Amino acid sequence: MSAGEPRVGVDRPDGRGRTGLDRVGRDLDRNPNVIVRDVEVTSDGWHVLRRTTLDYRRRDGTWESQHRETYDRGNGAVILLYDAERRTVLLTRQFRFPAYVNGHPDGMLIEAAAGLLDDQDPETAMRREAREELGVVIGELEHIYDVYMSPGSVTERLHFYAAPYTPSARTEAGGGVVAEGEDIEIVELPYDEALGMIDTGQIVDGKTIMLLYWAALRGPFAGRSTP
Repeated sequence: MSAGEPRVGVDRPDGRGRTGLDRVGRDLDRNPNVIVRDVEVTSDGWHVLRRTTLDYRRRDGTWESQHRETYDRGNGAVILLYDAERRTVLLTRQFRFPAYVNGHPDGMLIEAAAGLLDDQDPETAMRREAREELGVVIGELEHIYDVYMSPGSVTERLHFYAAPYTPSARTEAGGGVVAEGEDIEIVELPYDEALGMIDTGQIVDGKTIMLLYWAALRGPFAGRSTP
């Protein structure tokens, strides 16, 4: 791109109609030890990759210039659906290319239902994902915590939820949105079997592992031994 030519996502809209993507982070002033000097958009696909130049004051008081790349895919939400009476959990199985290309045998990961917020509040987005992926219309949600899953490079904050379900709550087909390339298998498992699949390497998704252990420590199966 020649100097002065309009930049996609900066001076002219990208494929999602966004401009000013290089403005994000420039006005940050909550930490007196960090001064943002410049923000460059290096990738303007569906998600955004930025290279930020900043001054950082070290603990010894000296300042140094640093460069940080951040991958901005928006924030997301994830939910563990459980049936305490039948002692089951409702999960998904789908193909994840990043895992496949990084050593997973077939890229088919078992996960808790999750998705990006897409400009919705976390609870609304989570109800949408539960309906689209699992075919479940959920009632009351329990908020567990909000977590930065990969804070070294990814900006995403993930909102964790849990909610009960019953067989009668599975009123829709689920399986994801075909137009978005989703092909999701609904997997109902005994909770203890799902927990054991962490040890065997059959469940390797971080957010799902966190939720399954939460269920044992503080959630619906805390203090309850296997029948």
